[in-house]
Amino acid sequence: MKRFFKWAGILLLALIVIGGLSFYVWSQQTYSATSSLKEKVDLQKAEAKDGKWLVFEGEGDKGVILYPGAKVEKEAYAYIGQELSERGYTVVIPDVPLNLAFFGVNVPDEIMKEYKGVKEWYLSGHSLGGVAASSYAADHPDKVKGIIYLASYPAESTDFSSSDLSFLSIWAENDGLATKEKIDKSKSLLPVDTEFHEVKGGNHAGFGVYGAQKGDGKATKSVWNQQDEVIKTIDEWIQGRAG
Repeated sequence: MKRFFKWAGILLLALIVIGGLSFYVWSQQTYSATSSLKEKVDLQKAEAKDGKWLVFEGEGDKGVILYPGAKVEKEAYAYIGQELSERGYTVVIPDVPLNLAFFGVNVPDEIMKEYKGVKEWYLSGHSLGGVAASSYAADHPDKVKGIIYLASYPAESTDFSSSDLSFLSIWAENDGLATKEKIDKSKSLLPVDTEFHEVKGGNHAGFGVYGAQKGDGKATKSVWNQQDEVIKTIDEWIQGRAG
């Protein structure tokens, strides 16, 4: 019997190790920024904090922290960061452990300490990144002004329906992952004054610049037109929160 438990323990340990390694390998199969983005954004200029963050400093006192989507490299969101910074916002796009935002939920703590000149912080997140943004905001409502969902929504366990925070949800018509049905379902978790904006012809991958994504719908709007619409929508919405 002792021999049985010994071998059972060894087998269990082996399965845990194999499972952990498999998960790690899966997490490293990422979506990287396309060459067309690298032609528009100087990524080296934006790199900060030993490569942990992309930082686009703006001249104003408002900032946006953008959590990447699952297995999407931070560089894929650099165009949004660059263009928002030119409108005055400081935008920080962090690396997250294992390329999954829920392993880096509390990254805003470090960012906020570094950029003390920013007086108003908005959290944004693409896809799974929006879930991480929700989690942080739920635990630290005094540290953020609002949340900007990019093809995302809060987890069912996170109910903001009576929250004093401001919310913007940007979703895409042809998104095969964060579908209209899912966006509609999320409305019960958000305040009644949440603003929703549909990107006609857009898709899930168009919230970054990293090419096609498995399970997504086909966009009929160019990625750059979608990016520009997202940037304009975010800017106008934040300006509407002034005062």
